[in-house]
Amino acid sequence: MALLHPFTSLLLLLAVPLSRAASRSPLSPSTPPAVPALPLLQALQARAPGSRGWRVGPAGGQPLRYMLSLYRHAADREGRPRRSRSLGTNTIRLVRTSPHGGQPWAGRWYVQPLTYRLEGQPEAEHLLRATVVYLPSLPLARGRLLCALELSDTSSGSGPLLSPVTRPRRGWAEVDVTRYLVPGNGSAESLALRHVCVRAGRASGHDAPVVPSHPFLLLYLNDTQTGLASLAAEPHRHRRDTGMLANDLPGYLREQEGEKSDCSLRPFTVSFAQLGWDHWIIAPHRYNPHYCKGACPRLLRHDYHAPNHAVVQSFVHQLVDANVPWPSCVPYRYSPISVLMIERDGSILYKEYENMIAESCTCR
Repeated sequence: MALLHPFTSLLLLLAVPLSRAASRSPLSPSTPPAVPALPLLQALQARAPGSRGWRVGPAGGQPLRYMLSLYRHAADREGRPRRSRSLGTNTIRLVRTSPHGGQPWAGRWYVQPLTYRLEGQPEAEHLLRATVVYLPSLPLARGRLLCALELSDTSSGSGPLLSPVTRPRRGWAEVDVTRYLVPGNGSAESLALRHVCVRAGRASGHDAPVVPSHPFLLLYLNDTQTGLASLAAEPHRHRRDTGMLANDLPGYLREQEGEKSDCSLRPFTVSFAQLGWDHWIIAPHRYNPHYCKGACPRLLRHDYHAPNHAVVQSFVHQLVDANVPWPSCVPYRYSPISVLMIERDGSILYKEYENMIAESCTCR
C-alpha cells in the first residue's frame, strides 16, 4: 500500500472511532455542478456595437489586416496569449483619422491633414505608448510614392517631420507620438498630423491618382478596470497549495479505472457566429472556457491540488454529519484570452481578459 500524507493518516486513524459513534443515512451521490456563467460574454456584451445589422465600415482594409496580423503574432487560434510573444500590455486600440475634405493632390505632391480624436477614452485605460503606423513607400506603375508624417502647427500648418522609431514591418513604419498625447499630467483630446507623399520617378498625365491608405494611431494601454475581476470565479493561482495529499490508496485507484464521472475538465464551446457577434468580433471565432464537472472522490489525489480544508470537509461529511456538503468540483487554474474586436466608433481593439479559460480542476 502506498504511503499516505501524514495529515491523511491522522484522519484515517480518527475515522475508526468516529465511524462507530456516528450514525447517519447512506451517502447520496453529489450533484454535478451546472455549466458556470461565462464572464467573458458578459464583458463583451457591454462592448457590443448595437444591432445585428451593424457592419464593418471604414475600419476594414489595411488597418484591420494590420491588427489581425498583430493578433496572430500575440495569440493562438483559441485566443490564448503566447508567452513568448507578449505585447507588453493588455489593451491596444487602433484609432482612425477623422475625415477631411479638399483635394490632397497638387502635382506630384499629396498632402492630407490627419486628426485623431481621443475624447471618450475610458478612464481605467492608462496610456503607456502611442504610435502612428503608415506606409513609407508604395509601388506605382512608374516609380514609387514616398510618404512621411509631420506634426501639424496651427499657425503655419506644417510642423517638424516625425522619424520612424522602428524599421518597416512588412512595409509598415511606426512613429512614436506619446509625448504629444501626454502634455504634463493631462491627456490631449486630439492629435493633428499631416500625411505628406511625393511621387518619385517618371510620371504620365494618364496615370490615375493614387490614394494612399490613411495612417492610423495605435494606443498601447494598461486597463486597470477591476469590475471584470469580480465576474471571474477565482484569482489565478501561481503555486500549489501546501498540505496536499501526495499519495492514493490502491483501492481508490482501482475505483477510478472504472469510474468516468470523477471531477475533471470538460469542453464547452461557444461560437460567436451563433451569438450573432461574428460581424464585430474578429478573432477568435469561438470561445471554449471549459468547466469542471464530476464527483469529488473520497480520497483526493495529489493532482487535484485540494487543500487540507477539503480533506477535513470530506471526512466530516462521511463520518460525522452528512449535512456538511461534500467538496465541490471547481476550476483550479485559469488562463487569459485575447479578443480582437471592432467598437461602435469603428476603432479596432485588441484586449486580453484574465482568468477566462479554466485549465484544471480541484475539489474544495
